[in-house]
Amino acid sequence: MTDVAIRCEGLAKQYRIGEREPYKALRDVITDAFVSPFRSFHSALRHSSNGSTGGEKRNIWALNDVSFEIKRGDVVGIVGRNGAGKSTLLKILSRITEPTQGRADIWGRVGSLLEVGTGFHPELTGRDNIFLNGAILGMRRSEVARKFDEIVAFAEVEKFIDTPVKRYSSGMYVRLAFAVAAHMETEILLIDEVLAVGDVQFQKKCLGRIGEVAKHGRTVLFISHNMAAVKSLTTTGIVLAEGCVRFNGTAEAAVQAYVQMADSTVSSTTGSWGRGTHTTIRAVRLLNSFGESTSQYVPGEPLRVEVEVETDGTPRMSIELFLSDSSESRIGMASIYQFHGQMLPREKGTYVCVLSLAPMWLASGRYFFELRTSVINVDWDHSVERALVFDVPFSNPLGHEFDFKQTLGLGSIALLPSAPILFDRVRVKESVADEFPTDEFPTTACRI
Repeated sequence: MTDVAIRCEGLAKQYRIGEREPYKALRDVITDAFVSPFRSFHSALRHSSNGSTGGEKRNIWALNDVSFEIKRGDVVGIVGRNGAGKSTLLKILSRITEPTQGRADIWGRVGSLLEVGTGFHPELTGRDNIFLNGAILGMRRSEVARKFDEIVAFAEVEKFIDTPVKRYSSGMYVRLAFAVAAHMETEILLIDEVLAVGDVQFQKKCLGRIGEVAKHGRTVLFISHNMAAVKSLTTTGIVLAEGCVRFNGTAEAAVQAYVQMADSTVSSTTGSWGRGTHTTIRAVRLLNSFGESTSQYVPGEPLRVEVEVETDGTPRMSIELFLSDSSESRIGMASIYQFHGQMLPREKGTYVCVLSLAPMWLASGRYFFELRTSVINVDWDHSVERALVFDVPFSNPLGHEFDFKQTLGLGSIALLPSAPILFDRVRVKESVADEFPTDEFPTTACRI
């Protein structure tokens, strides 16, 4: 028996922009076999007569010449930007869609967690939907019945198992759907970015379940934008970019390669963000200590942000920056007027403003700056969400081994003392005699 679980050779998938992929019956396939040559001839004749190849511009390659091999028992993380082809790859491996070119060979039963909750019927109870969803995912009824109690316990919906799921909250719905999918007995498990939903506690529980599956020798392909989860759960990694494999190696090296690729795109963002009534934010950059554009911030150094903004000269205009962590929770604000009493120039033109913010001990992880211009104390003028993205690679005030990072859930800013930490010994009273050094002890009246 081969030790290979998945082998892809020259895998490619092309989509036509603006059109839905048709679902074909057997008669459609037979008809297309006869009609296709005439359709191709007519298409070529039309293009030659028009002298245009505009139709080709409407095609996009979601995957292009993807080749790799995965051994049995490997836990592989697939990372890449949105639109890199990750989900398309898993859909081909799940036999949901067919490749345009190449082939994918799979040895073993495949289970997919691509769309959590697919097939749930709102009018049915949680109990009924467990069996229905299990059947859709390829589980036998006896298998679902044997694991029923485990699924319900994992989802933590015992009290509501006989309630129609239309009355469930979105969190309960997601927990039940993931619980069913996570208890499939398959040799190969394909997991898309399904952990982006649900509360933090449940996400940790899901990651733990995926870790258990991986330890039992099953082959796992895991797509996630959570680099910490990729490094902790997977052993090897594949980086996809523009439908092609850019890196294939260890998980640690894959994450590093992905971060380096992202560095060239997130360090400087130039404006295609629309316009405000009086102002337009053109660009924003993070600067290092040498005044160079960067995508990483070293904790403890000044946080320098360069903003390029155009104004029509309207008076009383300000710039505000809002800092958010990877959970998109705002943790800070900067304002040139509210905190510094300054305003944009009253002469029409484009200006560069550099804000040198005080040093911060941010936890390691990813951060976002939202930029806004405002008519002071009246209204916002131009807003740009996620105008600047940057990373903090490591955080510890004294350079110790402990990495204070966002994924620990301890906060995003280290609170440091302004003076050395001192310990004063507290005198411990060893006996009552220490409290009353004389021979005169307090008397207490007792009644028996």
